[in-house]
Amino acid sequence: MQSFKRIAAACAVLAAGAVPALAAQCGNSAGGYGAWKQQFAQEAAAAGVGQRGLQALASTSYAQSTINADRNQKSFRYSLDRFMEVRGASTIVRQGRQRLAQNPGFYGALERQYGVPAGVIIAIHGMETGFGRFMGDSNVVASISTLAYDCRRSDFFTPHALAALRLVDRGAISANTRGAKHGELGHTQFLPGNALRYGVDANGDGRVDLTNITDALASTANFLRQKGWRPGQGYQQGQPNFRVIQEWNAATVYQQAIAIMAAQIDGAS
Repeated sequence: MQSFKRIAAACAVLAAGAVPALAAQCGNSAGGYGAWKQQFAQEAAAAGVGQRGLQALASTSYAQSTINADRNQKSFRYSLDRFMEVRGASTIVRQGRQRLAQNPGFYGALERQYGVPAGVIIAIHGMETGFGRFMGDSNVVASISTLAYDCRRSDFFTPHALAALRLVDRGAISANTRGAKHGELGHTQFLPGNALRYGVDANGDGRVDLTNITDALASTANFLRQKGWRPGQGYQQGQPNFRVIQEWNAATVYQQAIAIMAAQIDGAS
């Protein structure tokens, strides 16, 4: 177990958004998950996670379906044209234009506050969940904990696993909350660490609920603005805000598709 000073340093790094140096032993099969949970629970408690979060962690099982999905992300290897075909880009644009026409005041208010055009928010919403039609059926805490345990990207997912437990402590999610295979939440599929950092209570009900469209889309706009979105600047490849779209998803074809669909929804092409 880490010394108190090392734990404090790890917590400080986590608070800054970087990867903490945690000691729980990663693994590549279900066999070591139980032992990892015990180690990780000690470290989570030292980092300030409370009983509700720890109980949520204890209730998890190794999420084999998450590992299968993580090893099989074929669509990101497609050409841009094939990716857009498979992901239904033309439908997203058509329905996105309808959504913008039906509620221009809402999207206009988001742009005034955060500087992000409607097309970008709408394209992400459509790409991620089909405008909220399917937000996932995997247990969020189990999925993100399994990925934190899995050696392939343990350093990346460990802070998100801690964040998920903190969200449980806060009552923002529960031990049974469902999301995507990689632990993403809500209408636009926030990873737990991003939900904790960038989530916005836009409807004023006292809690950040990413299954609520108002909170989710405001949180999406806030994420992009905090990542450096420049109001009034372009977002196609080679333009200033394309770099910010890259912050949302690391796959090049995804980034390109969002930029293209957003421009079509916004009426720029």
